[in-house]
Amino acid sequence: MPDTTEQPGPQEPSLDEQIAAYQREFRDLDPQVEQVVSALGRLNRRMNVAYGRQLAALGISNAEWEVLKTLVLAGAPYRLGPGELAKRLGLTPAAMTHRIDRMAGEGLVTRDRDENNRVRVIVEVTDEGRTKWLEAMRMATDFEEDLLQDLTTDERGNLGDMLIRLLRRVEHAQPDAGGRLTDLD
Repeated sequence: MPDTTEQPGPQEPSLDEQIAAYQREFRDLDPQVEQVVSALGRLNRRMNVAYGRQLAALGISNAEWEVLKTLVLAGAPYRLGPGELAKRLGLTPAAMTHRIDRMAGEGLVTRDRDENNRVRVIVEVTDEGRTKWLEAMRMATDFEEDLLQDLTTDERGNLGDMLIRLLRRVEHAQPDAGGRLTDLD
């Protein structure tokens, strides 16, 4: 009887193999720079997969998480207008409306008229939305603690400082790169 177990697809080359291939094709490559950038890229990708799995276990999407996070970051009472949400998330108003409609239907947010300005709409996190946000934060904290478990407190601080320096350089060179190039919905 043939083996019907699904085999994983081709493995991604190791960083060393990737850098060697790049150097073969592009001799001016600095292998130290490429090692840092490639490791950051792979780490980011794998962390996004892990976070996505955690969110899926909670029954929310990454897009919904982004809205909840943005509302929580706005501070209590965790509410903003749809236009401000769209701006902060780098989305078009149409994409934001679609996302809010879906989330309101799932009970994660409410959308009501502002009592002081009946033309203005306010989006607010519900108790269920806040509960999901808190649980996602707990799961992420556990994952992140596990991720950094092999680093000392000093190493964590140094790594954080170095990554912030890199982030500042990118933000300075690409000040408009904080948003998205396209909507995720």
